[in-house]
Order: sequence, then structure tokens, then C-alpha cells
Amino acid sequence: MKILVTGVKGQLGHDVLKELKLRKIDCLGADKEEFDITDARATSRFIKKYRPDAVIHCSAYTAVDKAEDEPEICMAVNAGGTRNIASVCKEIDAKMIYISTDYVFPGKGSKDYDVDDPTGPLNVYGKSKLEGELAVRELLQKYFIVRISWVFGKNGNNFVKTMLRIGKEREVVNVVCDQIGSPTYTADLAKLLCDMVTTEKYGIYHATNEGFCSWAEFAEEIFKLSGYPTKVNPIPTSEYPAKAVRPLNSRMSKRSLDEAGFGRLPDWHDALARYLNELGQ
Repeated sequence: MKILVTGVKGQLGHDVLKELKLRKIDCLGADKEEFDITDARATSRFIKKYRPDAVIHCSAYTAVDKAEDEPEICMAVNAGGTRNIASVCKEIDAKMIYISTDYVFPGKGSKDYDVDDPTGPLNVYGKSKLEGELAVRELLQKYFIVRISWVFGKNGNNFVKTMLRIGKEREVVNVVCDQIGSPTYTADLAKLLCDMVTTEKYGIYHATNEGFCSWAEFAEEIFKLSGYPTKVNPIPTSEYPAKAVRPLNSRMSKRSLDEAGFGRLPDWHDALARYLNELGQ
């Protein structure tokens, strides 16, 4: 089996390629230096040259606040680029894994969102990722849409690294306490994606580490495990200025994973401890 991984310079793409190589699966990693996913011809040329059996599409525009100022660029990457890749996958009869987000939901209430619950993104980034989902579903039958949230991994910037930096500089930090969701460790997610891509269990999945927390609770655990004395001051979203509106409820049900026989990811506390160890903390 040959697998192409896009976005290998990002957190998830890096770990997916690493996991595929550990499993000795024929794979190729690509990023924008190899081809521009917003260029349909370049995308077609690159993918057809390698002719993979599957594409794990991790490449994305992820600057949530910046997307509000440049919606066309965000849409071109997350919606148009995904459509370009899906079109080639259809031509060469390849499977596709598309990485989506909790931001496709409106984030209201406290119920865990099921995969088939109504969507309703609140910001440009969420809308662009939902457009990507719709393109995949329109063009392909052999697809996996995997929604994730609150991602952290070794290769890139994330909330954990930001808190570690702040922990060295400040005694107190304000962190939002009314947005609830689940952190996702890319090393754990990569294993699930590599398991998934070898099957024909197509559909939509939610895949995050187990358990829910607020960003403030997440920060408290980061400081606790790292041994920093930094105090977290929990504040509501209304007191934290951000250009893009964030969902308050990012809880996602793993029912579809269970029904397909895929294992759930470990608890987020365990994942965070292993990640900090990976970072040498």
C-alpha cells in the first residue's frame, strides 16, 4: 500500500508520516514546497506521479483569527485545496482521509456532538473546513472524515508550548474557562489514522483524546505536570478578546469509532504527560 501524506511540516502530518514509516508502509510526505494544493494542475500532476492507494490530507490553513481578515485565502486552502485533492483521488480510485474540526459545529449546550448532528460553524475557519468536508462527500465514496480538536504535537506551535513559555515568564495567566472540549495528541491520533486507512470502514469520525476540560483546566494541568508555580486565572470568553468567535461546547461523541471497532485514544491527562516527556519537560 502506498500512502501520500500532505502537510508533513505540520504537527499531525509529521507524526502520521513518522508512524507510517515505523510500520514500514510505503509512504511519501509532501508540503507546499512539493506542490500547492490550491493549484489543481500541480496537485493532479504530483499525486498522479506517485499514484498512492490513499491520501491522508493533513495540510490546512489553521490561523483561526487571521482567517477572519483573509477569508479567501483560508477558503482556497481548506475548501478549494481539499476539493482538488479529492478530485484526483476520485480519478485514481484512491482512499482519502480528510482532517476536519470541532469548529464545524455551533458549539451550543453541553451535549456531545454526534457525527451526524447539524453543523453550523461560527467563524471563517470552521466554514472553510466544513466546505472541505462537503467536497469530499460530494466527490468520493472511499473517504474518512476525521474531526479533531485542540491539537498538540512536537512539530509545531500549540497551546501547550505557549503555556510552557508563559510559565517561565509570568506568575499569573488569564485562560478561558467556559470553552469545553478535548485535547488531541498528534502521536496518538496518527496511530488511529494509520489503522483506519488500511480498512474500508468509510465514514465520519470524531477522534480526540478521552475526557473533557476547559482551556483553563488544561493550562492548570500543564503547569502542574511541568512543575511551574504559575497560577491560572479562569476568565469567561467574553473577557478574552479574539477576532474569531469560538464554540463554547466542543464535546464530540466517539460513538462512530466504537461502532466501527476502532479503539479510542487514551485519556488527555495521560497524553499530556507523555507529550511533556517527549518535549523533555
